[in-house]
Amino acid sequence: MKKGLFFALLASVIMVGCSGGSEGNNSTSPAPSGTNSPAPSGEVKTIAFVTNNPSDYWLAAKAGTEKAAAELKGYKVEFKMSPDQNVASQKQILDDLVVNGVKGIAVSPTDPIGEKGDLDKIVEKGILLVCQDSDAPDSKRAAYIGTDNTAAGVMAGEEVKKALPNGGKIMVFVGKADAQNAKERFAGLKKALEGSKVEILDLRTDDGDRARAKQNVADAIVKYPDLAGCVGLWSYNGPGIINAVKEAKKVGKIQVVTFDDEADTVTGVQDGSIFSMIVQQPFVFGYESMMMMAKVLDGDKSALPADGKKIIPTQAINKDSVKAYLDGKPKK
Repeated sequence: MKKGLFFALLASVIMVGCSGGSEGNNSTSPAPSGTNSPAPSGEVKTIAFVTNNPSDYWLAAKAGTEKAAAELKGYKVEFKMSPDQNVASQKQILDDLVVNGVKGIAVSPTDPIGEKGDLDKIVEKGILLVCQDSDAPDSKRAAYIGTDNTAAGVMAGEEVKKALPNGGKIMVFVGKADAQNAKERFAGLKKALEGSKVEILDLRTDDGDRARAKQNVADAIVKYPDLAGCVGLWSYNGPGIINAVKEAKKVGKIQVVTFDDEADTVTGVQDGSIFSMIVQQPFVFGYESMMMMAKVLDGDKSALPADGKKIIPTQAINKDSVKAYLDGKPKK
């Protein structure tokens, strides 16, 4: 065989091998045939989900991204858990994703104001950016998917009024007061309590430190002997509150309303030591944010909500409804 013919044949075999299959190498699970339009032959697009802390709350969101990864064709899905609640840690994750050629990012901003410039730079590089769980409404993000946090705060306030029909003094706890979801939940809580006999003493922050979150509660119980209630605005605040209340032997004397369904919180609702929990749907955040970005990247701009927000409903769960809630919850 002539050398020219041999190399021509060899080149054609290599090209066929390189172009075979458009399924992405998903970081969480293999990708069967997807529901979106396929990416160009041989091209794999990376899309990522980035948290703002390492809470167990995010495990449900991770499961949602895994479900999306199993359905999408031509996409690699990455789930990035921030090791702490520092802006620098989240920025490093975002920077690494950009350097590695990510096409879309769904992020829960740690500091929506302080990070605005960095978020806008991501968009200016041609990367699709959406916010999930907590918004950065003044940034150039394409959309927000998650809870209506003001409404959720109102819901929490209504539960506080049920727990304390005669009023009383309460403390509120959260990781960072300037996170968008924290600001909105606290605003909603205050709105719901206007005109009631419930008095908010203070809002205490912990920067995502679970030990500090619990200690904040313990300190408040000592400082305010007549404390009637505690409200936790972030997922890990619930376990911190109820464990401090139990150690102080104040179960039943201090009513607890908190967000999300971490294990200790669920147990507290089941045994009645927690009056109610306001539950979000992080599984849906994970799944829908990945599917939304894939559709947009494949040219379907109608996947973006017209008003820039896709709101996922919340529920108030108490002792009477917790079993039905757990029975119907998506499995991680």
